[in-house]
Amino acid sequence: MSIKLKTETEDQLADSLRRYWKQEENEDLGELRARMFVKFLVQEFGPSIYNQAVQDAQEYMQEKAAEMEISCYAPEFTYWANRKKTVRK
Repeated sequence: MSIKLKTETEDQLADSLRRYWKQEENEDLGELRARMFVKFLVQEFGPSIYNQAVQDAQEYMQEKAAEMEISCYAPEFTYWANRKKTVRK
C-alpha cells in the first residue's frame, strides 16, 4: 500500500524539515531537496509507522471488544427473580 499525503501536509512537512535543518545543522535546505527528503522519508519509513499504528488500533479495539462482555452485559430472565412476592389472602 502506497502512502499518499495531502499536498498541504507535504508542504508542512517540508517546511518543518527546512526549519529543523537550519536550527540543528545551521545550514539552509532548499525547498526541492526538502521535498525530495520528505518523499524519501514517507516512502521508506511511512509504511513501518503506518503498520504500527494499525497494529496499535487493532489491539485497542480488541481490548474494547473484550470489555463489552462485561460493560454491556444485561442479565437475562430476571422478571421472576426481581418480582416481589405478593401474599394472597
